[in-house]
Amino acid sequence: MKDEFISKVGVYGQMHYRYLKEARPSTVNVMRMKGTLRSYLEEVNADAEEMLARLETEMAKNEGVTEALKRQDQMEWVARKNNIRARAMEIVLAEVIYV
Repeated sequence: MKDEFISKVGVYGQMHYRYLKEARPSTVNVMRMKGTLRSYLEEVNADAEEMLARLETEMAKNEGVTEALKRQDQMEWVARKNNIRARAMEIVLAEVIYV
């Protein structure tokens, strides 16, 4: 069965959908029959985006990655922001997407 709305649920919703199709196909089928799959995936996407933004903000604050650092040493700021984003993404994947 093709779920045509999948391209509209966001990147994290799509990732979770692919995970569910492989790991828990019966869950996907039950949600399709109940008509709750799209709203569930949209909620997962929103939760993941919110968690990612919150984690990035908290990590940057805790590690002193500020606008002052950006003005002082842009390359260091970019490197540290990329590192923070990668760590935050790993947390989101482990706690929201692949569960």
